[in-house]
Amino acid sequence: MQPIRLPEPELPGGATPEIFAAGSSAAVVRRAVVIGNGCAGAESQCLGLLCALGLANRLTLYRATRPTGGINKWLNFLPISFHKLVDQFLRQVFSDTRFAAVVQGKKLAQYPVHNSQSFGLSSVLEADSQRIVTMVRGTFEKDGPALVVACGRDTISYASSIRRLAPDNVFVIQIQHPRFCLDRFDLVVTPCHDYYALTAKGQQEVPRLLRRWITPQEPPGSNVVFLTAGALHQADSAALRFAATDWHAELAPLPKPLVVVNIGGPTRNCKYDLDLAKQLVNSLHNVLKTCGSVRISFSRRTPRKVSNLILKEFSTHLKIYIWDGEEPNPHLGHLAWADAFIITADSISMLSEACSTGKPVYVIGTEQCRWKFSDFHNRLHERGAVRPFTGLEDMSHSWSYPPLNDAVDVAARVREVLAKRGWTVG
Repeated sequence: MQPIRLPEPELPGGATPEIFAAGSSAAVVRRAVVIGNGCAGAESQCLGLLCALGLANRLTLYRATRPTGGINKWLNFLPISFHKLVDQFLRQVFSDTRFAAVVQGKKLAQYPVHNSQSFGLSSVLEADSQRIVTMVRGTFEKDGPALVVACGRDTISYASSIRRLAPDNVFVIQIQHPRFCLDRFDLVVTPCHDYYALTAKGQQEVPRLLRRWITPQEPPGSNVVFLTAGALHQADSAALRFAATDWHAELAPLPKPLVVVNIGGPTRNCKYDLDLAKQLVNSLHNVLKTCGSVRISFSRRTPRKVSNLILKEFSTHLKIYIWDGEEPNPHLGHLAWADAFIITADSISMLSEACSTGKPVYVIGTEQCRWKFSDFHNRLHERGAVRPFTGLEDMSHSWSYPPLNDAVDVAARVREVLAKRGWTVG
């Protein structure tokens, strides 16, 4: 008896049916690896992108951590891998000498990895390129390729090594400009102000001998680079809808307009002291009559002398509530329910989040900023997203602008580049 042969299904162009296509399951990206540096702002950018891609619940977080204690705080300028080697050498040489305390400090834990409860993760693993590659390769047939997202200077070597060792199993995204050799990554996501170094004004601020070390070395032009207006974050529309529900009972009844004041702390490129805090206090007093209610939050970087001044001035004011730092954190609730924001100029993350709402954002302290921070503020001002806070404002007056949607825009670009490789995000 001759075997019965069923006719093959005819597909356009003679394509192979999807269920028979070799490696079809591997063409869908269903998981992600995040390489963080312990900085909440940097790791939040990675998670914000994964939220926009629908992978926030399918990720593993690894963290590149430097040695701490003793003289290690003076070695942070070294590449992280070399820093670890130097630390190991010093510990071996001086472990039994009177210099041990100087080298090691009081804590003997070499590379502490702290759990990141704010991200809802049960554990955080120490970054190890070879271990990540082994994991991705070993599970490739079952789970398909992995999206690797890294942010921060210390993560560059890990992300580039993973792509070099497993280019067919991963798609590597580096957030923030890696300074050189962009072809080490599948996509580089960097804010526009990272290219301030190439502008005429930027070059005037940097000595010629140092220019080649300033981010970046060449203008954007490669399809590897995607430019954003600000920082990526997790405060997308879905998160704000949930926050609006969660904080409805506490924030909805407050008198309008509700003005949220977010206070950061001085940075290298945005220095200020008590003078700015006093300016903020005076300006707030001037606009209180047009505010229904005010809620003030400090960041972890806020100097104690600044927070003490604000507390002393406003802790008993009937219109003003100052968050005490205890959980739950009202930040997302503030973004969802505020009618306007007043934010210190030092935090690109806080400003990016506020400007994603399309609501009025007033900034105080921009005159204290320089370098890339200054460029960032100028770009937001040109977009109509921010205005300086002077104390002469009528806070009941509302205005709007096209919200910043950087994470959504980057996610669309990621899908586009993945499609050229034949991959999709599932």
